[in-house]
Amino acid sequence: MRPAPTICPICQSELEIIRLHCSSCDTSLDGHFAMGHFSNLTPEQLNFVFTFVRCEGKINRVEQELGLSYPTIRNRLHEVIRALGYEPGKDDSADVSEETRSSVIADLEAGKITADQAMRILRGEEE
Repeated sequence: MRPAPTICPICQSELEIIRLHCSSCDTSLDGHFAMGHFSNLTPEQLNFVFTFVRCEGKINRVEQELGLSYPTIRNRLHEVIRALGYEPGKDDSADVSEETRSSVIADLEAGKITADQAMRILRGEEE
């Protein structure tokens, strides 16, 4: 069975699903249904996602399977992330001032905090 098209072939607008049908019991549902996040991906991006998952997210295995370089794999992953409506790296650790960083290192060296506490502070998880 072919995947449902997501773009109108006439005007290039986004299509919506308004009817679902079960061929087993002949039940039909009418309404407005979302296509889902993955409908935003091109066939090439979907193939990349399937490969990435099959390789358990290990970029070196994806490199070998697709015959592409590490930077190319990262770029494709970022394209998929953007297509899903997110911005790559947005959830990275909080920016910590140089003063805070120095203070944390000093406290760690003095034994006032543990390495785990230092990491949590530097990630912005605690003060």
